Amino acid sequence: MYFKPLLLPLLAQVALSFIVMISMFRTRVAEIKSKHIHPQKLDTRSNSKQLLKDSASASDNYSNMFELPVLFYTAVLLTLILMVQDGILVILAWAFVISRYLHSFIHVTYNKVMHRFSVFLFSSFVLLAFWVRLGWIIMQA
Repeated sequence: MYFKPLLLPLLAQVALSFIVMISMFRTRVAEIKSKHIHPQKLDTRSNSKQLLKDSASASDNYSNMFELPVLFYTAVLLTLILMVQDGILVILAWAFVISRYLHSFIHVTYNKVMHRFSVFLFSSFVLLAFWVRLGWIIMQA
């Protein structure tokens, strides 16, 4: 398959979303059980944030999966629709995905804000470069 090199980082990013979701689920359920919180008390996000402080990082990281990565998914899908690809796009895609794995690891473990922000900034610039490269390819076609 010609487009397989760009599908692999896309699948890796999707896998990260599920890994973070499972991590969030496990930490939240454990916290709910340990604090004996009735599930109905978590009927809104604001109540959840107030009551579930220990699992907040996992929850926040899961929310992050539907922010910046959406632009990545869109870009990769656009390459598939337009049937364009090159080695630079593949390298940028992997750099983005690897940096998102690192971002998630930092976020759900020791959560040092400046470390997390540095990785976020790097992944943002990589994604911008991906879009610039994709735009260049489209304009040249």
